[in-house]
Amino acid sequence: MFPRYGFPALFISVALVGAIEAQQPTFSQTSAAKPPNVLFIAIDDMNDWTGFLGGHPQAVTPHMDRLAARSLNFTNAHCIAPACSPCRLALLYGIEPFHSGLYPFYDHEQIADSVLRPYTSLPRLFREHGYQALGAGKIFHGSVELPDDWDDYQPREKASLQYASELGYQQGESSKMAFCPTTNPLVDHPDYRATSYGVDVLSRDHEAPFFLAVGIVKPHLPFVCPPRFFEMQAKEIVPPPIEPTDLADVPWIGRSMAKLGDDHQFREASAWTPVRRSYLACISWADYNVGRLLDALDASPHAENTIVVLWSDHGYHLGEKRSFRKFSLWEESTRVPFLLMDTRQQEVPIDRRSDEAVSLIHIYRTLGELCGLNVPDYVDGFSLARLLTNPEQQLEEPAITTWGRGNYTVRDDHHRYIHYFDGGEELYDHRRDPQEWNNLAGHPDYAALQAKLREKLPGREEPLVREGLALWNVIDADQPGKLKKFKKTTWQNWLEKIQPKLK
Repeated sequence: MFPRYGFPALFISVALVGAIEAQQPTFSQTSAAKPPNVLFIAIDDMNDWTGFLGGHPQAVTPHMDRLAARSLNFTNAHCIAPACSPCRLALLYGIEPFHSGLYPFYDHEQIADSVLRPYTSLPRLFREHGYQALGAGKIFHGSVELPDDWDDYQPREKASLQYASELGYQQGESSKMAFCPTTNPLVDHPDYRATSYGVDVLSRDHEAPFFLAVGIVKPHLPFVCPPRFFEMQAKEIVPPPIEPTDLADVPWIGRSMAKLGDDHQFREASAWTPVRRSYLACISWADYNVGRLLDALDASPHAENTIVVLWSDHGYHLGEKRSFRKFSLWEESTRVPFLLMDTRQQEVPIDRRSDEAVSLIHIYRTLGELCGLNVPDYVDGFSLARLLTNPEQQLEEPAITTWGRGNYTVRDDHHRYIHYFDGGEELYDHRRDPQEWNNLAGHPDYAALQAKLREKLPGREEPLVREGLALWNVIDADQPGKLKKFKKTTWQNWLEKIQPKLK
């Protein structure tokens, strides 16, 4: 894929990959005496700033890079929704937001039973097929893990972490808007504890196969982690390419998705460098914990009979599109890491990759096929298992990301098409414009392509589920009145106070 930075990322395994790849070892698959185990690694808020995706040239992710070298690396993978709750609900129940009505954030336990009853969660599916479902950390969003889904789940403990804010940046007294090292020992950090649970599970013998889910929260806000992972980062961080007038050709709904206030505050405080450095440090911290799981797996009795899937629930803006965080339908917000390894496959080529556009909605059916499970008929998506043996195979369907009813993006191998509920559109050609600076919607030369991608929009939209709503922070078909307020306040303030300083 065309790198969004003007030069390739460097990471530890490049030389090794080149040398081994040249040997082209024979591909074969061994049969296991019992069903494969699953190590299901969920990461929160991680974009493509990793070595194996090349999203940032200074990313330090040796452990995920070595997993990528052994896996099928989906280099063009995209989230189901650019927010934690709707993406995780869709992935774990196997149903698109426009088919479930679960568009925004929910308190999982407050969703009406009648809404969730028709669906089977992924851990419950494995339990129904004789697996132990074990978990720790953040898998579902924002609630106690439901007891019917798990045989055992490590209780979440609220961390009391101390920040060395003088070594980074903190916005006022806000503990959430902190970007600095912590001073606690490793064991105090929730991600370390969740990973330790996974290490313990992997180290033991099990009579039944297991589905082990480990949720790593960082790099979610606040961007804080142990000091050693800050020390791994460069002092000066290369900023992503940014076009000051980028939003000028973007429809109003798209403009409302950019978090202009965060960008303004970071610029006023000259804080973008520590913010980006802290994000990279938290990615290295997540990488360290992934490494602990991989080391435990390699040393375990399950080393040759386990499927490993690693994914992030959505991407993240670090200044692109004048924005911070997620909550948009642009590349920075939708593109995610997605790795798939089946350790039953022996002597496979290293560094396999698929550049086909894929959605995380396919994970449910993929694991179902690889583990021989009967997947419910309602489940959306399709299995990607065949790509493990044929990574070059082309896929006909693009990836669709939903952010509020009526707002969708269609991503194929080379283009992104966005359609908003009020009819606004965007179109980008990633071969010429990887930063998505030039909106081609309405250009006569792209009319046929635009029409073709428009045909991929959802054929039906289920009404918004209102029971259990926790956060509804998007202008969409169910909140159209918010657009008028946005035009009068947020955008006008940005034009008057911020835009002149960017020229």
